[in-house]
Amino acid sequence: MEIIPAIDCIDGKCVRLTQGDYAQKTVYHDDPLDVALEFERAGIKRLHLVDLDGAKAGKVVNWKVLERIAANTSLQIDFGGGIKTEEDLEKVLGAGAKWAVIGSLAVKEPERFMNWISVYGSQTFFLGADVRNEKIAISGWKETTEKGVMDFISEYKTRGIDYMFCTDISKDGKLEGPATELYQKIMEQNNDLRLVASGGVSKSDDLYELQRIGCNGVIIGKAIYENRISLDDLKPFLS
Repeated sequence: MEIIPAIDCIDGKCVRLTQGDYAQKTVYHDDPLDVALEFERAGIKRLHLVDLDGAKAGKVVNWKVLERIAANTSLQIDFGGGIKTEEDLEKVLGAGAKWAVIGSLAVKEPERFMNWISVYGSQTFFLGADVRNEKIAISGWKETTEKGVMDFISEYKTRGIDYMFCTDISKDGKLEGPATELYQKIMEQNNDLRLVASGGVSKSDDLYELQRIGCNGVIIGKAIYENRISLDDLKPFLS
């Protein structure tokens, strides 16, 4: 199971929100590159980089942070937040992201996203399913749609997307444990899906449980920054 620490950026700084609420913001480090280098030194290979300014603005803002991390580490980076146009997509890929994270666009403008898949290939994208009560939420979690997560996954699997992360909004940033039952349900119906769990991870036992049910990876944020999980705790997963 792949360990994927998260760096969320506002004003070029490493922050975390609680349940996506910009009013509940904690700044953990002034320079995300320092954080990324620490992850790399610990043996981590992947990074989930989120442009929270971009998510709010509807266009990529913190691409320079991506560029610096990509130029100064060997981390494989997925980058999300505000990728709405092909210009922004090109900017993100050109700045060094291996994957572009797509969420709301896949719900709101599926034809545009399908065109990107045909041009850039499905392997270029890391699809995000943000979920509230098993319904897909979009627009920075402000709007909950009527589309069920199972239907969403099924639709994009038929279009060649088999790599996806799922965030249970009710769990995110609360350090109360991940949505294990939801992930198990998804995996039982989609055993060929490379599913990455996101949100709520609070202790090492959570990682072993997610590995047990077959998750391909796990995104960890606040638990690392709040010292609930140390980088040493991650070593068994970093072979």
